[in-house]
Amino acid sequence: MLRYLVLILFFYILSVETDAQKRTYSTTRISTVPPKIDGIFNEEAWGNVEWSGNFIQREPFEKQPATEDTRFKILYDDNNLYIAIRCFDSAPDSIVRRMSRRDGFEGDWVEINIDSYHDLRTGFSFTINAAGVKGDEAITNDNNWDTSWDPIWYAKTTIDDTGWTAEIRIPFTQLRFGKQNEYIWGLQVNRRLFRKEELTSWQFVSPNATGWVHHFGELLNIKNIKPQKQKDIVPYTLGGFERYQKDAEDPFSDGKEWHKNVGVDGKIGITNDFTLDFTINPDFGQVEADPSEVNLTTFETKFDEKRNFFIEGKNILNFSITPGGGPLSNDNLFYSRRIGNPAAVSIDVDDDEYVKYPSKTTILGAFKLTGKTSKGWSVGVFESITDREIAEVDKNGERSNREVIPLTNYFAARVQKDLNNSNTRIGGMFTSTNRDLSDPFLSKQLPDAACTGGFDFNHQWKDKTYYFNFNIAYSHLSGNKEAIYELQTTSPHYFQREDGVHLKPDSAKTTLDGFGGNIHIGKSGNSNWMYTLWITWRSPGFNLNDIGYLYRTDEIQQVAWIGYSQREPKFIFRNYNINVNQWFATTFGGEKLYGGGNFNAHSTFKNYWGLGGGFTREGKIRSTQTLRGGPALVYDGTWYYFGHADTDHRKKIQLFANYDGYVRDGKTAHNNNYNLGVNLQLSNAFKVSLNAGLSKNYEENNYVNTLDDLEETRYVRGTLKQTTNSMTIRLSYNITPDFTIQYYGMPFISAGKYTEFKYITDPGADEFQQRFTLYADEQIRYNTTDELFEVDENLDNIIDYTFDQPNFNVFDFNSNLVIRWEYLPGSTVYLVWSQNRNHYQSDGDFHLRSDINTLFNRFPRDVFLIKLSYRFGL
Repeated sequence: MLRYLVLILFFYILSVETDAQKRTYSTTRISTVPPKIDGIFNEEAWGNVEWSGNFIQREPFEKQPATEDTRFKILYDDNNLYIAIRCFDSAPDSIVRRMSRRDGFEGDWVEINIDSYHDLRTGFSFTINAAGVKGDEAITNDNNWDTSWDPIWYAKTTIDDTGWTAEIRIPFTQLRFGKQNEYIWGLQVNRRLFRKEELTSWQFVSPNATGWVHHFGELLNIKNIKPQKQKDIVPYTLGGFERYQKDAEDPFSDGKEWHKNVGVDGKIGITNDFTLDFTINPDFGQVEADPSEVNLTTFETKFDEKRNFFIEGKNILNFSITPGGGPLSNDNLFYSRRIGNPAAVSIDVDDDEYVKYPSKTTILGAFKLTGKTSKGWSVGVFESITDREIAEVDKNGERSNREVIPLTNYFAARVQKDLNNSNTRIGGMFTSTNRDLSDPFLSKQLPDAACTGGFDFNHQWKDKTYYFNFNIAYSHLSGNKEAIYELQTTSPHYFQREDGVHLKPDSAKTTLDGFGGNIHIGKSGNSNWMYTLWITWRSPGFNLNDIGYLYRTDEIQQVAWIGYSQREPKFIFRNYNINVNQWFATTFGGEKLYGGGNFNAHSTFKNYWGLGGGFTREGKIRSTQTLRGGPALVYDGTWYYFGHADTDHRKKIQLFANYDGYVRDGKTAHNNNYNLGVNLQLSNAFKVSLNAGLSKNYEENNYVNTLDDLEETRYVRGTLKQTTNSMTIRLSYNITPDFTIQYYGMPFISAGKYTEFKYITDPGADEFQQRFTLYADEQIRYNTTDELFEVDENLDNIIDYTFDQPNFNVFDFNSNLVIRWEYLPGSTVYLVWSQNRNHYQSDGDFHLRSDINTLFNRFPRDVFLIKLSYRFGL
């Protein structure tokens, strides 16, 4: 560790930033009537400032002049920044005016980026396409783009015989800057010429360059303006109706429910640098459902956040531990899907009892305070309280209540400081989760308090070509000894693993502590070659899963990567990249877990078609999770393959295909996943996307059950044959840029059948057949009445143990139809129809036609909502 600290100090002292020559633009204050935002530059004020142009290509031909001229002007007054952009086009009829929802970035567009902090790391991006559809992004850490940011600004476009124009007004309330007499802001203007896939910039930045914001040109001569605070209050009201199949036996299932709700969202500028976002009694009924899946592993699936309040400004609370694209790269100290998660603690009930669990966890309120000071301090604070939730139990008409979700407080704070001309950054994060566990039942299931903390250091040098990153995080959980023991002996910990000599569960402990971190060094740009090396670790007791996300623990992983990117057209390619990876991992006890390597290549041809693929080889793997608390299980080496192809995305019809799969040595397991899709741009306003998936999975050593109440634990396994079919359907129609109709639908069918049951006898054996004993026909039989497998292992005509029949058939259909009208900036009306159909059975057979009939013959659960919000700008 001392060696790394010396390296940090050495690179810090020697770092030198060598910027390319920056362009400048000098603006003028409006002294007359401000421009009317109509896309026509006929006001007197526009004549008081000069045009700037001479845009340079970034893509496809670096440093070459733009094929079509672009010019812009900038004005300001006390409250707004005004931008006029003229996009000349020698073929105005070929301008692509595709419409989409906000942040779609379709067709021809122009974009202005502003670094009003002038910290060389933070920017605000405003994009308008030729059809008048807006896009906006917050840029953090020099090149981290966040499309969830939705400021209030105004723009109009027009098309004429010389090209098209965009006229923009950006209120200063949407920008962040301190109080000064005169300002220098970072400035960049970009244009995309869609039919040529040409991207040009006013301030040239090489595609090989690292970062983005620190390369901006400069906007000069802004004087005597005052920082302004944003003050928006947006109350909402909601009404809805839910219809589902009535169950005559279930007293809670009467077939219908009415919904009503009111709440308020707000955005208040505490200072011009800091904004407070809050929500009271929020409702997210318009949010798209998560994709369906069948998860047969011990690992939790991480779903994307889709709720507006939580995704806006999400980067400020990001503390990702490991880079890259592997499973450990998802680990983060803050995972907002924890807040409002409907998962409740299950309660045991008798056969004659019915339970109504809460459908969601009520978020009583939440707030975020975010901002950045002129001294380079970035701060983010999050606080939320979720309500206590009750399950109703009915037994022969008598009702009782059981608490299944406790009153919970979530807190997170993130701080970062820029140093050394923004080449160095230090930061930290703290989170806490506190639950009111006055209910004795819940106190044995959940920790009452969980805290995590982290420190990170990032340094770049030689024009940000090279970097060194370091972070470390710590977790501490406390609670009832039963709850802490439960954590020790379940995923992702499994302290009871008998061959884990460094692991031991302690039933008397009332706390659980652990740590994780990452050391990362590499080259990230300014040439075609890039490379990286990192070491990352998770101690056995590390746990983030109260307010964060953690995939697995007890691991030390090393990864190396080198890549070559050709970004200019060459030979038959428009661009291509080639990558080679290597990795290796052990437990904290020194046991080898896995090791392997990967080669992959991806390209776009000059006709804009794409093609790519690769392969991976992993040696034998020791899985410490597979037996779910049992000893590590060895899997034989595996070959992985993947590939993708797609046609020209500029065309009205685009086809794409993806494949990935693997085969284990000895062919004891293999998997094939196929995806075929089409994007249809039926008009500038109407787009259809279809994506069909087929998966075939075969595994001879798949989990069935763990029987730990015997003299000797039995880890029962089986041969699984699984087939999964799915289809994702998306329709998007724009009546205007602010009035959209969108549909999402996903039918999903998966069937799995188990045969050749076996139990583990020597999980670490070198040969596959030596790791288990196959049940003989006379040892096992199926009881069709109780749907159980009965095992007479010693053949004494006495049943030794049983296990459930594991076959499954999952039928699921989720859909959302959302009509959205932003009738005023920040004020919206939503009309929503959501439908879900689901069914489960256990024969394990897959028959596509009859399975589709089974799915769509199920009585649906329909939800109809109308939601109205109105923005009060104070």
